[in-house]
Amino acid sequence: MLDPHPQSQPLAFLSAIDVLAKFDDGSLTSHRLVDTLLDRIIALDGPGGPIALHAVAAVAHDALEVAHQRDIERANGDIRGPLHGVPVLIKDNIEATGLPGTAGATALVGRPAYDAELVTRLRDAGAIVMGSTNLSQWANLRSNKSASGYSATGGLVGNPWSLDRSAGGSSSGSGAAAAAAYAPLVVGTETDGSITCPASLNGVVGLKPTVGNVSRQGVVPISHVQDSPGPLTRTVADARLLYAVLSGTTPPAPTTSRLVRATTWKTGHLATDKVFADFLAAARDTGLDIPDREFAVFGKDQGNDEQHALLCEFYDDLTAYLAARPGEGVKSLEDVIAFENLHADVEHRYSSHEHFLTAKATGGMSNPTYRECRDRVVNWAINECLEPGLGEDDIVIAPAYAPAWKSDLVLGDLGIWFNSGISAAAVTGWPIVTVPIGLVQGLPVGMTLIGRPHSEYALLDAAAAFEEVARSRGWTGLPHWRHQRGL
Repeated sequence: MLDPHPQSQPLAFLSAIDVLAKFDDGSLTSHRLVDTLLDRIIALDGPGGPIALHAVAAVAHDALEVAHQRDIERANGDIRGPLHGVPVLIKDNIEATGLPGTAGATALVGRPAYDAELVTRLRDAGAIVMGSTNLSQWANLRSNKSASGYSATGGLVGNPWSLDRSAGGSSSGSGAAAAAAYAPLVVGTETDGSITCPASLNGVVGLKPTVGNVSRQGVVPISHVQDSPGPLTRTVADARLLYAVLSGTTPPAPTTSRLVRATTWKTGHLATDKVFADFLAAARDTGLDIPDREFAVFGKDQGNDEQHALLCEFYDDLTAYLAARPGEGVKSLEDVIAFENLHADVEHRYSSHEHFLTAKATGGMSNPTYRECRDRVVNWAINECLEPGLGEDDIVIAPAYAPAWKSDLVLGDLGIWFNSGISAAAVTGWPIVTVPIGLVQGLPVGMTLIGRPHSEYALLDAAAAFEEVARSRGWTGLPHWRHQRGL
């Protein structure tokens, strides 16, 4: 169908770069933009509307007031920073004053939240933190039966391209909100695939930075070894702009990198892999030199090592976070387990928390098998997979995920196809960029670009070239809004 809120579409689909240009020439104010976007969110997101996307967890009560203040400051020549007056949404596992910061769990409802370091960076840059986005509860490390995009506090996120399809996990609300044009800039977090997946499934650009390049302070954790907040946007240029603020870095001059394609990293979904092959051929026709090479495949043994290491880290990291967060309530993973058992009618409505029980049983990183598993999987990923595959080259590309699967709250996520290089990069903390390349049966699919640590800007430069190829092949990024919920 056509955009379900056409009156907001002309402003809503502006890029952040375009928004800033209109601020500068006086044809748009921050107040007008935020007012329009809030109207769009109210019309499309809540349970009473025709769409009920459930992508937004909460809206900041002072968003319009802050927007008005930014307009006054701009009129007086007082520009705070590169995002002055631009609205941003953040994933609701990131703390911000006035927003829930619950990670989708009722165990954290009402717990005070204060600005995470990355939120402080956004505000200092002049951005308006307009609200927070729904997510897969506890960032999806909960159950093998959980459905990506579902949380006890926010319900199930829909995909703007087809409302009965998954928005991916765990930054599902962030990906859906970016695609639905709720804000030009959105922040998600990734441990393994949680920005990459919703970017691919929702047809937007995603960047998972090198672990540590964006502060995790004030973010509900899974693993200090793999967690990384990063941008979800509709253009590569906007991702570059947002990453520079989040990381506190200055973008360098554009560079050219040596690219290689991983022939052994496929999604396993035939139509998706064919779209990627056709897209790659078109990219090569533009003059891009992209040789083929085999890369080792992340398999069952590596997956078991990663899972064990993550559960050990989760036990220690979540308990430390909960113990330090102000306010009354759960202070440890054991407390969370007890709380969810006591409120099973809400928390266990569709799935349980068996991963919590396994994490508790590990005893954390003091478990003697923890270091062995973590070292083994990292060594494999760097020394047997990524470095031998890259050789003298800089960036490896591959298809990202197959199209969004149908959401199923009872059975959880089934039939997920993706390239195994995503996990190889995840366990090492290397950066990943995802950029849309086309449609499969009317649903978006993307490609991944993986580089060595701290190569974010080089990855974004390369992604921009692929973005141009996609546009030349008809990519518009406008969701189809197919189907009603029917769940």
